[in-house]
Amino acid sequence: MGLFDALSRGLKRSREALNEIFYFGGEVTEDFWEDLEDTLVMGDMGAEISMQVTDDLRDLAARQNLKTAPQLRAALADRLAENFVKPEHDPFDETPSCVLFVGINGAGKTTTVGKIACAAHEAGKNVVIGSADTFRAAAIEQLDVWGQRAGVPVVKRDRGSDPASVCYDVLDEADRRTSDLVLIDTAGRLHTSPELMRELAKVVNVTRKRASKCRAGAMPVYVVLVIDAATGQNGLNQALEFNDALGLDGIIMTKLDGTAKGGIAMAVASKLKLPIYRVGVGEHIEDLQPFDAHDFCRALVGEE
Repeated sequence: MGLFDALSRGLKRSREALNEIFYFGGEVTEDFWEDLEDTLVMGDMGAEISMQVTDDLRDLAARQNLKTAPQLRAALADRLAENFVKPEHDPFDETPSCVLFVGINGAGKTTTVGKIACAAHEAGKNVVIGSADTFRAAAIEQLDVWGQRAGVPVVKRDRGSDPASVCYDVLDEADRRTSDLVLIDTAGRLHTSPELMRELAKVVNVTRKRASKCRAGAMPVYVVLVIDAATGQNGLNQALEFNDALGLDGIIMTKLDGTAKGGIAMAVASKLKLPIYRVGVGEHIEDLQPFDAHDFCRALVGEE
């Protein structure tokens, strides 16, 4: 299954509401534009983006005499894609790199680490996984399973160990193995807790200091927030808080197949001006896809 096909299948629920307003037979009426704006807002794109996109599409339709559903779908996909930020680098493809995965509990960090490790190993990368979520024994066990499945080593310590020291040990092991991709899972943090965010900032700082001293040269460290798309606008609040505390480099959006609010990806990317590196549209390894703004928007609006 190709990237666009996987996105189309995964974004089915988000697309259903848009499909309803595109099923019309005659000229585009004022009601159509009102319904479009409301639908975009309900899909969690945010009121500001939804209003601007609708106004721009209305102007374009008038200038270019766009009246049919296929024409408007294509134009809507193009306009929506403009809200995304293109990444300067992909930390999972352009190595060496160290990636710290952050986010709240239940967002899918551990599973995302495992899926990326599998894909990277299959692509010939020398990968090391680090388990810095030392609060949940289940997270350590889960990463062990993913490590065995991917055929990559997992560096872990006893439950309750200092997560910053675990990150240091992970990079020691990566240095010894001359690994080119280091993936570190961190504990879920409530973005509303300043104390927990300060602890996480310490983890990031220690990781960056150790990564700057690798024998093969400084290894770039990326801080990537994993967001569950089903959290909707709360996901935007999470992103804002994590970005303020840590200075995020990018986003991974998971569980898009389980929500009708796929527009939250656009709201987060547009508000924070951050790239989305991957999107999760299912449970299988191949369902964690590299993000392509235009393919995403085409799948979201139902363009063939």
